[in-house]
Amino acid sequence: MIRISHRAKAIKASPTLTVSTLAKKLKADGIDVINFSVGEPDFNTPDYIKEEAKKAIDNNFTRYTDSAGILELRKAISAKFKRDNNLEYDPDDILVSPGAKASIVNVLMSICDPRDEVLLPSPYWVSYTSQVEMVDAFPILLPTDMTTDFKISAEQLEEAINSLSNPKALILNSPNNPTGSVYSKEELNEIAKVCLKHEILIISDEIYEKLIYDGLKHVSIAETSPQIKEITVVINGVSKAYAMTGWRLGYCAGPTEIIKRASRIQSHTTSCVNSMTQKAAVIALNECDGSVTHMREEFQKRRNFLVEKLNQINNVNCYKPKGAFYAMPNISYFIQNNNKNIHNSAQLCEYLLSNYHIAIVPGSAFGSDSYVRFSYANSMENIKEGLKRFAQGLNSLI
Repeated sequence: MIRISHRAKAIKASPTLTVSTLAKKLKADGIDVINFSVGEPDFNTPDYIKEEAKKAIDNNFTRYTDSAGILELRKAISAKFKRDNNLEYDPDDILVSPGAKASIVNVLMSICDPRDEVLLPSPYWVSYTSQVEMVDAFPILLPTDMTTDFKISAEQLEEAINSLSNPKALILNSPNNPTGSVYSKEELNEIAKVCLKHEILIISDEIYEKLIYDGLKHVSIAETSPQIKEITVVINGVSKAYAMTGWRLGYCAGPTEIIKRASRIQSHTTSCVNSMTQKAAVIALNECDGSVTHMREEFQKRRNFLVEKLNQINNVNCYKPKGAFYAMPNISYFIQNNNKNIHNSAQLCEYLLSNYHIAIVPGSAFGSDSYVRFSYANSMENIKEGLKRFAQGLNSLI
């Protein structure tokens, strides 16, 4: 009998994809399910980007590329960092990967040895813990909640690092999935000082950079000082900002030695991102037709409506997110007070999906069982109907 590796046994299925798959199955069975679980824009990829991919196919740009990404794209990414973040990166210090997930795994594989420790603010994006475990390192959770705007402090980070044996890296995600929290420049500066003091690498996931609200400006932690830039790997991509989730293109930029090792790892795994997507990404980064601004404005309208209505439901409290397209209402009252034998957020979400046909993701998937996550990458019509079902479902519990 073939024995499965301990690594594979430890990896759980993505909870968000599991909920989404179940919702799709119910829909296929003819049930009217409103799906708030999907973490992707409900807008189409802009036409000018699609046309560039078609042109690449017509020009037979369909072969293997440099594993790190075509030079034209890495130059476009370098220009984007200079333009948007005031960061200078040589194209050789940039790696293009099949999605930001692959970028993070490539970096973790480049820096982590078995039993190293990687710090994660919690709630965290569902894949972070599994990605850390895949490289035989340990995820160390730093809990946050609504009272801290779902953000860690420099003092909290310092205390955690001092308690560890092999601290290696901090994964910081701003704007954040699942909470929508956004760190200020001052907060990032203090966190950066702690990481510099303890020689902790910062993996800064900035995939939602373009989706930030209320006039706030995105700040990359790598911007805080030249010294911090040298201990930071910035993760980004085209999935969220340009509605290109299915195109699968992410990228990272950072210290030469780390990017070189990550590129070598990628050369033996996925080889390269498909050539047509790379050409499309060049035009996405270099040109603009207003699609990103339109999408951000629509998301802000939906956020405002969703959060206001969630906070009007008795015994529900919801933080107003500053970025991304998620909201995380606190539903702990209903877990503690219900007549349906529900004891956690997963059971609550199963109940709501089965009985009220609304798909949301349990907070336990993100390390915080007192919450559930809504994606407002959905039509306003669906948001209104979904809120009605959510309120009815909660009220049926008490």
